[in-house]
Amino acid sequence: MFLVSILGAAAAPFICFISSLAKKAKYPDVPIRFSETFSDTNLYIVLLIGVPLYGVITSYLFNREYAESTLKNLLTIPVSRISLIVSKLVLLLIWIMMLTLIAWVLTLLFGLIGQFEGLSSAVLIDGFKQFMIGGALLFFLVSPIIFVTLLFKNYVPTIIFTIIISMVSIMVYGTEYSALLPWSAVWVIASGTFFPEYPPEYSFISVAATTVLGLAATIVYFKKIDIH
Repeated sequence: MFLVSILGAAAAPFICFISSLAKKAKYPDVPIRFSETFSDTNLYIVLLIGVPLYGVITSYLFNREYAESTLKNLLTIPVSRISLIVSKLVLLLIWIMMLTLIAWVLTLLFGLIGQFEGLSSAVLIDGFKQFMIGGALLFFLVSPIIFVTLLFKNYVPTIIFTIIISMVSIMVYGTEYSALLPWSAVWVIASGTFFPEYPPEYSFISVAATTVLGLAATIVYFKKIDIH
């Protein structure tokens, strides 16, 4: 599963690389800059690829025991249900941040191969910061996805849910409403492209509220559910 997820993480850098090469071939006099490449790649990850990819990983981690009918045996070990959720969340955080780092490295490598311009330490740091912020915030927003996974105990509803999230995020992209939708607000926060209609606090509150509500629903449901 980890190797498959690496391929998913590589999709955004590769797509942006091919798109940049096509643009360079059509407009040879227009330079392709690293700053634009990092920004565009992170945009693809946050709005298009990240949520479905991390949703599949989340579903894999939290649905695996249900699918293999081993959860009942696992809970006979003196480990609380909360501890089980926390351990999976820690693993998920490491997984997501590793994929984010891989995507950033691939973006840099593709840029070097394509001989893009404007590479500097400031651009590298800014690009790295955008990627890490985006990855961390998307991790926080997996809590509703975890709840959906535990509720339906199946991969399909989770995948459908994440696809809907991505579609809505893309639909509101570029509008002031993207600062309010939690998943599109991730891009607004990571890129610093806030809207005058809504202060930055609105975006942070949107992400935080969704995270807390999703986590609370997950914990309450998992503590009360009967394991057969």
